[in-house]
Amino acid sequence: MRTGIRLAAAAVAFSLCLPAFAGEVAVLRNGFSIHHERHEAMGSFTRLYLDVSKKSFVDVPTNEIESFEKDTPPAAAQTPVADPVPAASSANIKEAVANASGKQNLDPDFVNSVIHAESGFNPRAVSHKGAQGLMQLMPQTANNLGVKDAFNPQANVEAGTKYLRELLERYNFNIAKALAAYNAGPGRVDRYKGVPPYFETQAYIARIIRDFNRKKLAEQQAAKRRAAAQRAAAQDHKPPKSTRSLSHIAPAAASVISAVPVSAGHQAAAH
Repeated sequence: MRTGIRLAAAAVAFSLCLPAFAGEVAVLRNGFSIHHERHEAMGSFTRLYLDVSKKSFVDVPTNEIESFEKDTPPAAAQTPVADPVPAASSANIKEAVANASGKQNLDPDFVNSVIHAESGFNPRAVSHKGAQGLMQLMPQTANNLGVKDAFNPQANVEAGTKYLRELLERYNFNIAKALAAYNAGPGRVDRYKGVPPYFETQAYIARIIRDFNRKKLAEQQAAKRRAAAQRAAAQDHKPPKSTRSLSHIAPAAASVISAVPVSAGHQAAAH
């Protein structure tokens, strides 16, 4: 379907949802950017063709465009299996994640979701660009974080989690920006003032957030089931109705009430 949008504000939506082709990036004065195949001046507007078919385009006021840049997205990370991972290592990875998450005050499920996206929990994973280990640390990053052996699960996770925490703090705990920086580098996030217009980076962010949300939802549902089971058990253990006189029932009831925690509001009322 042919689309022609003459609003510069539409750049926000396009910059976040378009796939990244090997073409140009229009950097706008408002700080956003639009990835496109080529551009054509149309009077006071500049038409940005979003794909090679020319059927999809966006018209932007020419005076709203700061510059055009050639750009290529970072290649998708490759994580070929280097060596078989011993089955026993899963327990070590779980422990490493728990320890590192505790030190950095991060949810271990979030760290696990990052590891799942980065290496598929393969401690020996190596990308075609040289990133190594569970959290795919680049050699320079690993060196800056004091990691001597990036294939050591504990050292890799501890450094990767620390770096993730630093990025979260740098971007005021904006998860999307922090993950974009982890994937594409802080320089690209700063350059585009947000998530870069790269399909691979955007898909990476969505994959992690979706996996993390799935874990949290499962956790909430499990908690509800446990609470329901506890309520059912409490109902089953209620004493049967008795035909005894109130003088016999009163002492037992008093002992049950005294064992129930009382809220501060109720305590104040009692006094």
